[in-house]
Amino acid sequence: MIKGTLIPIGGNEDKGFHKADRFRLDYISQGILFRVVEESGGKNSRILVITTASGIPEVVGKNYIDAFSLLECKHVVTLFIASKEEADLPENLDLLKNADCILFSGGNQSKITSRIKNTQFHKILMERYKNENIVVAGTSAGAMCMSMEMITGGSSKESFIKAATKFQEGMSLIPELIIDTHFIQRGRFGRLSEAVARYYDRIGFGLAEDTGLVIKNGNDCEIIGSGMVIIFDPGKLTHNNYDILKKGTPLTMTHLITHVLSAGDRFDIDKRTIKVLTNPDHML
Repeated sequence: MIKGTLIPIGGNEDKGFHKADRFRLDYISQGILFRVVEESGGKNSRILVITTASGIPEVVGKNYIDAFSLLECKHVVTLFIASKEEADLPENLDLLKNADCILFSGGNQSKITSRIKNTQFHKILMERYKNENIVVAGTSAGAMCMSMEMITGGSSKESFIKAATKFQEGMSLIPELIIDTHFIQRGRFGRLSEAVARYYDRIGFGLAEDTGLVIKNGNDCEIIGSGMVIIFDPGKLTHNNYDILKKGTPLTMTHLITHVLSAGDRFDIDKRTIKVLTNPDHML
């Protein structure tokens, strides 16, 4: 059984200074980063923010330090890894070994895999996640890299056709899932549909912005945040023509199970079952 907690986030999570109405949760007591801190052991936990995916790592790192400071966290360190060799520097491995929470920032998920995958850093991360009570969180690119079959690109306008979506091998923290982010805001339904047509033994999770999952035991998912999670479960497809199609032609799938879930709802990966929160605070 996996002892660690996985928290993929759909991107653009509230960092305590958003003004938009859709960030309707109280940041200090209900926000996603509050939950990350809570799962990590509280405000005295040691949080390592890895900004490798970002093109502006200094800015991103400062934003997270400021965000966690609002939650009274004082042990927050940022780390930018530029190469596989740099990933395995002793001082970087020590940071990883001593962290209660490792959070991967957004940006380009391919940067994470090209610089960290199959390094000693990656090995230690996987071992700690499987065997220790730590948190591995990631937002946007940092969430998408958690899959084994990692989406790397694909235009939303050109999706629903074979080979419109690009894939690479991800970090394999949760191989049963294919994770896409900014899902509602960027209309990524088509590319996740293609993903589960191609990899029909996986389950597709589309995370809206400021929305995430808390995954315990590598199986039990709880939705958190202010938006929705869309689940595409291909487990009972009665027709899927992906394997016989030519590239660039439209897909056909029938009986693709779809769920739309929000904060407090739960999903069991092994059983593929839903438990819906029946009395959320915002109900009439």
